[in-house]
Amino acid sequence: MKRAKVYYDERLAGVLTEDDNGFNFRYDNDYLALSDALPVSLTLPLRQEPYMSEVLFPFFDGLIPEGWLLDIAQQSWKIDVRDRMSLLLACCRDCIGNISVREDV
Repeated sequence: MKRAKVYYDERLAGVLTEDDNGFNFRYDNDYLALSDALPVSLTLPLRQEPYMSEVLFPFFDGLIPEGWLLDIAQQSWKIDVRDRMSLLLACCRDCIGNISVREDV
């Protein structure tokens, strides 16, 4: 199982996991309790219940680089282009915008 912590402006917003059944994203309870909590994406509104999908959620998939930058990442880290979660973990620790994704070790 692969696990990633998802941060919004350096605050832990939730956890993204991948297992044999697909992907799961759950907001952190402490984050949901904040008065100024914002969703990581309009497609993933704030809620207690986890989101589940057989494929990586489009919002997170959209954070992965494309084109020549994807080629460099793929070659540098020897990651299969179909392994979207590994690419997300390798490339999105410090991506453009408010969201960052870091491996949960």
